[in-house]
Amino acid sequence: MASPTTFTLENRGLKLNTANDTSPHTEPLFTSTTHTTILLNGNTFGAPAAAYLAPLLSAQTSLTHINLADIFTSRLLSEIPPALSSLLTSLLPLQNLESIDLSDNAFGLNTQAPLVEFLKQHIPLRVLVLNNNGLGPEAGAKIADALSELTDRKEEARKERKEVPHLETVVCGRNRLETGSMRAWSAAFRKHSHVKEVKMVQNGIRQPGIEVLLREGLKGCEGLEVLDLQDNTFTNVGAEALKEVLPGWKELRELGVGDSLLGRKGGMGMLCEALGKGMNKELRVLRLQYNEVDSKGVGRLLQLVKEGNLPRLRRVELNGNKFSEDDIGVKELRVLLEKRRKDARKELEEGEWGLDEFSDLEEEDSEDEEESEGEAEEDEEEEKKEAKTADIVRDAEEEEGRSVSLKKDEEVDVLAEKLGKTDMV
Repeated sequence: MASPTTFTLENRGLKLNTANDTSPHTEPLFTSTTHTTILLNGNTFGAPAAAYLAPLLSAQTSLTHINLADIFTSRLLSEIPPALSSLLTSLLPLQNLESIDLSDNAFGLNTQAPLVEFLKQHIPLRVLVLNNNGLGPEAGAKIADALSELTDRKEEARKERKEVPHLETVVCGRNRLETGSMRAWSAAFRKHSHVKEVKMVQNGIRQPGIEVLLREGLKGCEGLEVLDLQDNTFTNVGAEALKEVLPGWKELRELGVGDSLLGRKGGMGMLCEALGKGMNKELRVLRLQYNEVDSKGVGRLLQLVKEGNLPRLRRVELNGNKFSEDDIGVKELRVLLEKRRKDARKELEEGEWGLDEFSDLEEEDSEDEEESEGEAEEDEEEEKKEAKTADIVRDAEEEEGRSVSLKKDEEVDVLAEKLGKTDMV
């Protein structure tokens, strides 16, 4: 049963087109203006329905969190901007509204404008969740630029002696941000240096973009507690950047770099070298799945734990890598993490302690172990070339992201339309 301060239509699958469709479901918003949480996710709102809701939302002066995820399923692209504008404009006066979730909505180039305007202006914003919105690099850069501008608004309010929260959580995954938007995001994180949680999984960010994001953006976020960049591309270029910035995050509790080609060509070694400096003693969770990590990599990680460099580490995810489940290092790591759980007197909760389930390990084959010297040198030379051309690639992809051709625009809009017409997970 929902709390008296929560209004919810969550996941009811309502298709609300007009005021008449909407009014039977919103009576509590008339009778009380003290709701702190509003959950509208999992329904679909047309522009007239959104316009009807707007004054009801703006009257909720105690509102701290609103969930507007998946509210435009089956809507035409032309319907989304006016509906979104009505809803977000109504939220701007709410000075207690710190958290908003807009996941699973289609925000391509033709639909992102109302969101950009909201993000520029909503000074109380502390938590922003944007997952699976079909942004693409150009719309993604516009979102980041809006967050940069928001910093200036926050600072102006502080000068007026207003209590203003820092932006602490940014979740922007499955949005095809790509390398082209990373300079904009880096600039945003430089300004929002008090951010504590950043999750940008599955965005097609390649090595030069990862390098820019880490070195030019997140490096200065010294209070970072959670970083999840899984399912992007690191290789040695990204691994070198991570090695450089990781010791500066002394409060880091969770690091997700799974499925990022981190374990190839020495990346795992660079990660262990950084962790070996003993500056990340708060780290509790390390996600390294599907990274071609071999038994040597596991052994290095085990040694770090034994030496006391990671005294709070309690969860390591290693499925999908290249070692045997019977590997001695794996067994020792499992025993060590289990001992920590028992010492902490915690009940075993899936996903909280120990190693993950090994359902998809690869076999270590002799060809990998006996790579010829010539092949190794060739790989190293390729990495050097990749690093040297990083700036050129960044510039080119940024230009591609910011000056997207008509064909690219059409592709993003087609994706956005598909997102709008289908149920999204």
